[in-house]
Amino acid sequence: MTEVLFYHLESSTLEQVLPGLLEKTLARGQRAAVRCGTPEGLEALDTHLWTYREDGFLPHAREDDPRPDEQPVLLTLGEAGNAADVLFLVEGAPVETGALSGFARAVVMFGPEGAEDARDAWRAVKGAGLTATYWKQTPQGRWEKAG
Repeated sequence: MTEVLFYHLESSTLEQVLPGLLEKTLARGQRAAVRCGTPEGLEALDTHLWTYREDGFLPHAREDDPRPDEQPVLLTLGEAGNAADVLFLVEGAPVETGALSGFARAVVMFGPEGAEDARDAWRAVKGAGLTATYWKQTPQGRWEKAG
């Protein structure tokens, strides 16, 4: 059964948090798909993942890559075409509970402006019988499970 994690970005941005979560996913030997809410967001995230660190980058591709099925991290507006184990839903990408069953884990990342949509998604996830947990940041920027 898919585990759904809700990450409330209160003191950090998506650009600060997502690369580390993707690195942890890859370190576990898993593949990831990142579903963005807008084409502009996908473009910005694509650029960011190539340049967020001076000493390296995060291997990834966009859904229009010639070989999306071979990518360890795939950025998409739709389907995860890389047999991902973990689906990250960012910048308001819809949480469709029926489409989560193919993933071991789904991570919904939202900031203050997305809190209402996240509450609706939480209710839908719980209503579908899926396991959901809520994660918030401590003042030190660490993540703690809150629900």
